Amino acid sequence: MSLFSDGSLDKQVLLEKYLLECAQGKHKALKQLYELCSANLFSVALRILKDRALAEDCLQQVFYKVWNNAGTYDVSKAKALTWLNTITRNQALDILRKNKHFDQHDSDDALAYIADDAPSHEQYVELAQKSVVMHKCLKELPEQQKKYLEMAFFEGLTHQALSEKTGTSLGTVKTWIRRGLERLRKCMTTT
Repeated sequence: MSLFSDGSLDKQVLLEKYLLECAQGKHKALKQLYELCSANLFSVALRILKDRALAEDCLQQVFYKVWNNAGTYDVSKAKALTWLNTITRNQALDILRKNKHFDQHDSDDALAYIADDAPSHEQYVELAQKSVVMHKCLKELPEQQKKYLEMAFFEGLTHQALSEKTGTSLGTVKTWIRRGLERLRKCMTTT
């Protein structure tokens, strides 16, 4: 079950609490955080990597990063699950890139010549500002459109999977997502 599917604010509050406790060095909070959202994060990694072993490695690296960076989480910038999903997505993409490079090159020496494509400080600031605007615009969407967009993009569900999961017709799911994206795009360009 998704953290969004029942609309529970309690789970969001718990995630934020566990992240705060992780930042304070409380090991039990990391275990609780893992129990609460590891299945969701694993599914994000698995969808991107399409390999169970790589997804498991990714999840381990994600929780290592969460433990070391929990103090940087800012509740005013993103929901806890969004923050965790972003870390997972980025980690999975890093693994994908790394494996792609290893497949393309015969030695580790070749990796020294690959350009660093990490965002610059200015790009990080711009991304953070866009994230704040996007979350503000998401709050302005009708609840159904918001819910379906979050499940599609933060959980990585396809239109068909959303239809099956929610019992909503495929056409309705596509319409809500399309209209939600249109409203989101319009809001973000005017804000």
